[in-house]
Amino acid sequence: MSTSERLIESTRELLWERGYVGTSPKAILERAGAGQGSMYHHFKGKPDLALAAIRRTAEEMRATASAVLDGPGTPYERIAAYLRRERDVLRGCPVGRLTMDPDVIASAELRAPVDETLDWLRERIAAIVEEGKEQGQFAPGLDGREIATAVVATVQGGYVLARASGSPAAFDAGVRGLLSLLAPRTP
Repeated sequence: MSTSERLIESTRELLWERGYVGTSPKAILERAGAGQGSMYHHFKGKPDLALAAIRRTAEEMRATASAVLDGPGTPYERIAAYLRRERDVLRGCPVGRLTMDPDVIASAELRAPVDETLDWLRERIAAIVEEGKEQGQFAPGLDGREIATAVVATVQGGYVLARASGSPAAFDAGVRGLLSLLAPRTP
């Protein structure tokens, strides 16, 4: 792995663990096993490196979600698979956690990949809900965008509840509750 790749990966990990303020250039260099001038050789500085790391994290989240949402099954089954997919619930969402970082939110440039990724996810889920409505699987009165927002809010809120309690049980309960509300009705 190249030095720039090690710097990006180290920054991704540190942002997830410590947030932007808690991620010092020194910590990045130590984690990456890189020399003192390495960051400035490859990046303009910490904000530039953080942006590369946030973009990479956002791309990874999209790829992971796409693999499930574009997978086999009915619209309900694909949404259920997304909600139930393997996650490190107690660690939280690497993208969602960035929304709690005041320095990321204060920077339009750092916030953009986070916002774009969450928008993409809501749009993708909304399209699946609309597909399910067309197939008669979901009630015709459901609003795909509202359901998609509820799905994302359940995941992100589930992370918060699980972290607060130190147990994935709250996350799992939120997922079960939402899926029971979305479950296709049989005549």
